[in-house]
Amino acid sequence: MAISIRKAAAINAAGKYLKVILTVLVNAVLARILTPYDFGIVAVITVFTTFFATLSDMGLGPAIIQTKQLSDKDINSLFSYSIYIAFLLSGLFALCAFPIAAFYKDAVYLRPCFLLTIALFFNAANMVPGGILARDKKFVTIALRTVLVYAVSAAVAIFLAMRGWRFYALVVQAILTSVLQFVWNWLSTRLRFVLRPSREPLMMVRSYSFYQFAFNVVNYFSRNLDNLLTGKFLGEVNLGNYNKAYNLMLFPVNNLTGVVSPVLHPILSDYRKEPEVIYSRYLRLVRLLFCTGIFVSAFSYLASDEIIGILYGQNWAPCARCFQLLSLAIVPQMINASAGAIFQSIGNTRLLFTCTCINTAVTVLAILAGIFLGNGVETLSLCVALSYIFHFFCAFYFLIVKGFRYSLKAFFASLSREFCILFVMAAAVACYFAFVPAINNIALSALAKLGYLSAIFAPLYLWSRKSR
Repeated sequence: MAISIRKAAAINAAGKYLKVILTVLVNAVLARILTPYDFGIVAVITVFTTFFATLSDMGLGPAIIQTKQLSDKDINSLFSYSIYIAFLLSGLFALCAFPIAAFYKDAVYLRPCFLLTIALFFNAANMVPGGILARDKKFVTIALRTVLVYAVSAAVAIFLAMRGWRFYALVVQAILTSVLQFVWNWLSTRLRFVLRPSREPLMMVRSYSFYQFAFNVVNYFSRNLDNLLTGKFLGEVNLGNYNKAYNLMLFPVNNLTGVVSPVLHPILSDYRKEPEVIYSRYLRLVRLLFCTGIFVSAFSYLASDEIIGILYGQNWAPCARCFQLLSLAIVPQMINASAGAIFQSIGNTRLLFTCTCINTAVTVLAILAGIFLGNGVETLSLCVALSYIFHFFCAFYFLIVKGFRYSLKAFFASLSREFCILFVMAAAVACYFAFVPAINNIALSALAKLGYLSAIFAPLYLWSRKSR
């Protein structure tokens, strides 16, 4: 049965925003129990577990969605390969615990690394069942799973943190999340493990999955090098502050764009032979994401102190400036987050890989400049934000010109109203204190800034939607 992007997004939104509410509450509680050092320890290890999870993916999830001719037998073979790979990479990661501890000159990393091999195994084993649910458009199942799994794992993490488990509470949360997600997805798909899987399905998806896999690996370094180097050269406390600010910047990106992005590929892949249909639908989405990102970015920049203070408390005040600078990247991040699904839908993961290589090179240079040429995590935050702004123009050159073979000038012209809103809102942020006096109460100050920006943004948004 066909399902529209709007309906699928609405289903996904229900689960996503229930999780958003839970996440805000859970982070507010944990930030008041745990320290930046605790979050920094886990952030360092997560860099490495994410890399091994990226290796285990092999692009199988998106390939299953795109390759419609795979039989049940083929799927079981792919699932079996993923289990073998999960065992192999989990063992390798356990051995890497010692070099990781040596690199950071701290044995505290050993035990968390060993424990997180469990999470790595189940995350790797979950790639194929997760891809099947997305391919079959089981968005209700996915939304329900998202909320319940997070609620259970977060409740356990809070309980353990209150009992003095410190960063181990976050480790247990990661393990529980991976195990519960796998069990849920496996019960929903009932995939079978085959001792000697066939190689034929791997041959069927290799051309598509290879570039998807290569994209994942390159994108990993783009997304994690900052944490890796910050923990090494600036220390765990600075990493904890930077990582908290970075994750908060990603919060609107993941929870606004994340409502639509997971359903784009499963739905638009049905039109893979009609690129003009994909383009017209995607253009409407870009306009919406652009406007949403402008408002969120403006409020995040203007009210960074209030947001950090309300959510995490004054112990996290040092990360407010990092968050303010990173908020400059919210608009390009929100739009870019959906581009990958469009490359996948038109069946051109090779272009996605090429674009990501260029963006990663720029991001690496920005991170190195921020750490070694700057004066701390604030400079790093600014450099990372500027690199994401570059990503926006690079990604759409490859997607629009090389992918759809349309004019980039015409594409940006179709976003002229959104660019006007961007400039007006930037001016509004710059002029805020000229119109509104400073307010000592943190909650009232946040509300005043929200109301000020809303009064300016609302008529601009209505104008942008008029006669389109």
